[in-house]
Amino acid sequence: MFTTHRIRLADLAAKARLPAMYGTREYVEAGGLMSYGPITRELFRRAAGYVDKILKGANPGDLPVEQPTKFELVINLKTAKALGLTIPQSLLLRADEVIQ
Repeated sequence: MFTTHRIRLADLAAKARLPAMYGTREYVEAGGLMSYGPITRELFRRAAGYVDKILKGANPGDLPVEQPTKFELVINLKTAKALGLTIPQSLLLRADEVIQ
């Protein structure tokens, strides 16, 4: 539900001048300030592996519960500038992607 309205949520945060952080990169691409969370496409890839095992006859109850292992930090400098924020260079260097 929230991802569907990510542009609206990012716009509301910007209008209220709130430096918001999100759990997935899609919000930053929609104008949010920054995100740190699992890589969504990696989660879907791993889910496909589960589907493959189930379709090949595995019992879903026997499959292990997994947690994300790959995370990414994405920063939107355009939004930071609009909010009057300066992102420290040390944080920019750690980012997986910086959106100009």
